[in-house]
Amino acid sequence: MRKKPSPLSDDDSDLFRSAVADVRPLASDRLPVAPPPPPPQPQKRLEDERQVLQDMLSDPEYPELLETGEELFFARSGLQHGVLRKLRRGQYSIGAELDLHGLTAAAAREQLAAFLIACRQRDLRCVRIIHGKGNGSVQRRPVLKGKVNHWLQQRDEVLAFCSARPVDGGTGAVYVLLKRTPAAT
Repeated sequence: MRKKPSPLSDDDSDLFRSAVADVRPLASDRLPVAPPPPPPQPQKRLEDERQVLQDMLSDPEYPELLETGEELFFARSGLQHGVLRKLRRGQYSIGAELDLHGLTAAAAREQLAAFLIACRQRDLRCVRIIHGKGNGSVQRRPVLKGKVNHWLQQRDEVLAFCSARPVDGGTGAVYVLLKRTPAAT
């Protein structure tokens, strides 16, 4: 059994009152809530993205030179024809766009890799990448077109891509269909 505390003497009470005389009550009895921690990032996926970026940066000069009017098309096996038809017709909503005009091949490669990583994190399904028609290049041929064609085929998250409709850039741009993130399926 507990003992009851002995009552304070008058001197102790006076001492306590003088010690807390300047104390003011808090404006609120609620404590601020810390923001929730950010969602965990899958480390393996981030490592894979870094490796792909490294592979893309160490890629030797890609020799394929395409003609300005030549259309690009790529599709992973197993993709439904209806999906490809909608992509070619530009019927998917464009979630984001990247314009590579005026960039060097190295800068374009870095921008493209970072763009695809960001699109993947935002769970975008279809994006447009403008590589240009090459009218401003020294040889008046598309330099980035062949490189973008090659780089996109290397990316695991790219299901398909094709040249855009004329109103969206024609053979100077591509629609890119991206895989859904596992959480979205």
